[in-house]
Amino acid sequence: MRFILNIVWLVLCGLWMALGYVVAGIICCILIVTIPFGIASFRIASYALWPFGRTTVERRDAGAGSLLGNVIWFVFAGWWLALGHIVTGIALCVTIIGIPLGIANFKLIPISLMPLGREIVPSDRPFATR
Repeated sequence: MRFILNIVWLVLCGLWMALGYVVAGIICCILIVTIPFGIASFRIASYALWPFGRTTVERRDAGAGSLLGNVIWFVFAGWWLALGHIVTGIALCVTIIGIPLGIANFKLIPISLMPLGREIVPSDRPFATR
């Protein structure tokens, strides 16, 4: 079932949302200081491309630096990407088939707002450590 949901997701919104994260990551990597944001953006792009069967958990070693980074990310890129998830989620919820995909889009909003200090793990082991 996850495979089918991921394929439908990829066709309807995953490719476009991942493209948004890749563009944000490229812009962040061009500016040398924001390379950590670019890496986080590329990581989220892979998650936005194929989200079913994976989830996000907080990293235990994340500290004040990730909090400060999340504030900077929110101001420059996070709210744009979250707005894209909101618009896409609402558009998907218009149809009955798109409701699970719209809900998944809404679940991606927190990581689009605060990507630093989060880790993407398989859904069957969300409490596993590295």
